[in-house]
Amino acid sequence: MANSLAVQISSHILSTKGILPSQTWLAAFLSTQKPNLPFQSLSQTALFRLLASEITSSVQPTSDNTFPSSIHDVHATNLQLKGPIAVQIVDIEDIGHSKLSQLEALEAAERGEKTKGKEVIRVVPGEEDDTDPDNLGLTGVGGPHKLTLDDANGSRVYAFEFKPINGVSIGMNIGTKLVLRDVRVARGVLMLQPANTTLVGGKVEELHKKWREERKGKLKAAIEAAKENNE
Repeated sequence: MANSLAVQISSHILSTKGILPSQTWLAAFLSTQKPNLPFQSLSQTALFRLLASEITSSVQPTSDNTFPSSIHDVHATNLQLKGPIAVQIVDIEDIGHSKLSQLEALEAAERGEKTKGKEVIRVVPGEEDDTDPDNLGLTGVGGPHKLTLDDANGSRVYAFEFKPINGVSIGMNIGTKLVLRDVRVARGVLMLQPANTTLVGGKVEELHKKWREERKGKLKAAIEAAKENNE
């Protein structure tokens, strides 16, 4: 019975979200649930837990939903990925803002300040911007963005936001799941745009916390490196 239910939930999430849960992961999930819960409730809870987990532990890798072995071939100028391929964001950079401006915005946010137009305003606790949940200090129009993505096998690739994608920003959650379809790959880099990228959601707390803690240091290191190269 449990196995049959796992198959049903897996099929439901695949058909509605384009993500194939691992049967091992689903079996472990179902073992923690109360018996006789409605299917809709179980499937919604399973999806929530899946999106909050590491993709390598919760998504079943297949030859169709993961990156091909040739993904990092820098000589391939027009590789096309059919998909659907489920991936999670493990890093994001705003390459439309200078690293110095991002560092200054981050430090201002740490002081409880944000810039609104040309005006510096104080952020009142409890009134944070929903589009900037970590108070990173960069909201509104940003990008384009460079993303680092993992698939269910743990293969890591870079992606470029070729056209603005709603929901992709420097303030988004690390561990967010995306589903990719018909994506062009140019010299090992995925070319993302709204037509081929679906933002499913989620957040992996450990990944997000680590990224948030290391962000300031990485910006400072990149700025110092750039100074040294220019001297």
